[in-house]
Amino acid sequence: YQVIGGGGSMPFMTKQQKVSETITDIISTVEFNSTGELLATGDKGGRVVVFQREQESKNQPHRRGEYNVYSTFQSHEPEFDYLKSLEIEEKINKIRWLPQHNAAYFLLSTNDKTVKLWKISERDRRPEGYNLKDEEGRIRDPATITTLRVPVLRPMDLMVEATARRIFSNAHTYHINSISVNSDYETFMSTDDLRINLWNLEITNKSFNIVDIKPANMEELTEVITAAEFHPNQCNTFVYSSSKGSIRLCDMRAAALCDNHSKFFEEPEDPSNRSFFSEIISSISDVKFSHSGRYLMTRDYLTVKVWDLNMESKPLETYQVHDYLRSKLCSLYENDCIFDKFECVWNGSDSVIMTGSYNNFFRMFDRNTKRDVTLEASRENSKPRAILKPRKVCVGGKRRKDEISVDSLDFSKKILHTAWHPSENIIAVAATNNLYIFQDKVN
Repeated sequence: YQVIGGGGSMPFMTKQQKVSETITDIISTVEFNSTGELLATGDKGGRVVVFQREQESKNQPHRRGEYNVYSTFQSHEPEFDYLKSLEIEEKINKIRWLPQHNAAYFLLSTNDKTVKLWKISERDRRPEGYNLKDEEGRIRDPATITTLRVPVLRPMDLMVEATARRIFSNAHTYHINSISVNSDYETFMSTDDLRINLWNLEITNKSFNIVDIKPANMEELTEVITAAEFHPNQCNTFVYSSSKGSIRLCDMRAAALCDNHSKFFEEPEDPSNRSFFSEIISSISDVKFSHSGRYLMTRDYLTVKVWDLNMESKPLETYQVHDYLRSKLCSLYENDCIFDKFECVWNGSDSVIMTGSYNNFFRMFDRNTKRDVTLEASRENSKPRAILKPRKVCVGGKRRKDEISVDSLDFSKKILHTAWHPSENIIAVAATNNLYIFQDKVN
């Protein structure tokens, strides 16, 4: 893998998708499908934009990595809960693809309350020659029909249609923070702050509650669920993380309600690092199984940790994402940045992990060589085919020419959402309302 430790310059190129500068265009989730041919993004305006990869041509082999808009549709609309006098945002919290079994594509998208199953299909033919309808679609008088016609399919311009096939609603009292498709491809789970529900993809009017951590007295509430995911190949196993920095692995074979976990992963806190912010920065914002299913990756405010499923006592690896912010926690608390929820992703072989930071920086860690790099996704250095240069943050003392001072970091520019192609070194990085796609350098 040549991306990490590429010497003076990183062998990555760039392509940027520009989006107009409004709050509703801020990207809130990014996800490749299982082949990597499609890339979906959701935004705060409730829209889903699907990008399709360019097919390779002999004349322009370098265009193979480029993604162009394939379909755009409005997934969710703003709603109002009249019983609770609450506005329900249209913002797309998560997108998850289902495996492709025919010519159509299927994906799940969710806002705070409702999960929808969308079918994306192509149409390049239209039927003509109806007996009971004229060419404009108006019903004909049966008395005027004297001959029987056989309808035929005529070629037409390609149309990509998105239709909502299922709507899974009315099952969550609190805000949905994650959805995960099971490896049996028949069920999925949706997770809110206090409960996890299991759904069948064919049944919309009922779901099964598999985790419920809501106390009888809400004043006794000490933690909330922050993320959950199914195991990639064991359909009975899933994990969920909490705001207290712990991860629970559950087995659905043990009981219908998985309130009692099978395994419990938590790192004991170092008393020397104890501070007012300890509990906030230990909250886990994302949890991901490795593709192999052997490891777990969790992201808290300052670190990424890799856990071996066979070792609950401590993480196998800990990577510092932006430890230079430890001295800035007070100001980050005041501007609410300390509550930002960063995601993390594995590459296709589980050898490299990636996560975001501030100032439009994102970090990569090579698990084999233990090398790491900081890259920047910004308009200034995102000319097509430009090579990304590593960035360094200077904490104190004399600043070198190519370094940026920790006091100069822009905390309004943050990379919360990233995705990695399932088999190739192509990454998608969402920086506010811009989507950047980087790939290995093409010779």
